[in-house]
Amino acid sequence: MMATAATIFAYYTTWAILVPFFAASSPIHAWFPPREWAVRLPAFILVVGLSAIGAFVGSTIIKENQKRAQKVKLRAA
Repeated sequence: MMATAATIFAYYTTWAILVPFFAASSPIHAWFPPREWAVRLPAFILVVGLSAIGAFVGSTIIKENQKRAQKVKLRAA
């Protein structure tokens, strides 16, 4: 996993930081997607990740509240 993470980090860093310094006619540009995706992709991943975390926290809170309500019902009965 460390090798995969290091490879992805090196690829993204090269894509986002180093590629703009090469001439537009350079063949290195063929190895990378358009530059606007260097911003769009991490932003999309961030939104999806934060949404997943929010959904998990929300579902956990809802389940805990249901358990508490059930305990209160049992005590009242």
